[in-house]
Amino acid sequence: MSDKKVASVWVRPERARRGRPALSRAQIVDAALGLLDAEGLDGLSMRRLGTRLNSGATSVYWHVANKDELLELALDQVMAEVEVPAAGGDWRASATAYARSLRAMIHRHPWTVTLFGGRPMIGPNATRVMDEVLGAFGAAGFTGFGLEYALSAVVDYVIGAAGSEASWQRGQAGTSSADWVRGLGPYLAELDAERPALASHIREIWLKETGDVLEGRFAFGLACVLDGLEARRP
Repeated sequence: MSDKKVASVWVRPERARRGRPALSRAQIVDAALGLLDAEGLDGLSMRRLGTRLNSGATSVYWHVANKDELLELALDQVMAEVEVPAAGGDWRASATAYARSLRAMIHRHPWTVTLFGGRPMIGPNATRVMDEVLGAFGAAGFTGFGLEYALSAVVDYVIGAAGSEASWQRGQAGTSSADWVRGLGPYLAELDAERPALASHIREIWLKETGDVLEGRFAFGLACVLDGLEARRP
């Protein structure tokens, strides 16, 4: 068996307090979140972070060994925004509220999408969310691998849907759906002749406000996932 250790900021022992810089880990993470929310993953570098903090790289590296550790901390920080209501006998209501809370967090921090699944999420906020979600799905009667699969079905759906929504909204910033359709102009005219059903669908759906379309699509998909899980409950 491999004796390779898990590489995570959460399992690395903290350094001795002697010589610790005035800059705190919380300050570093907050500054990193500012860069990530403004510019995405590509906008974050240790050098730029040091500049934003008006501090040398030494102060940053005291708390984090590398960018991967910094991203672990940042991801766990935003997981604090995710809420999971107590099951209270209605697992589906709890699952829905959790899914919507996770989706809202991803919309606020779209850079998180590609980080999910990259490594175990074992920070305090992520583990709090996981424990509460397990309780909600456990109330539905799921156990063992069935519990893992049910939870993963919802999480995977939310990450995929919310990631796609965030990308669309970012790409269409400042442009309404109607403006986008009208801007297709000659392309739609050609599509009318070659693929009339597709052209009709584009006009019917995307002339509505983007938010309405995305909300309807998310709600429908989530309901389908939960319907499927309901049918598989023990």
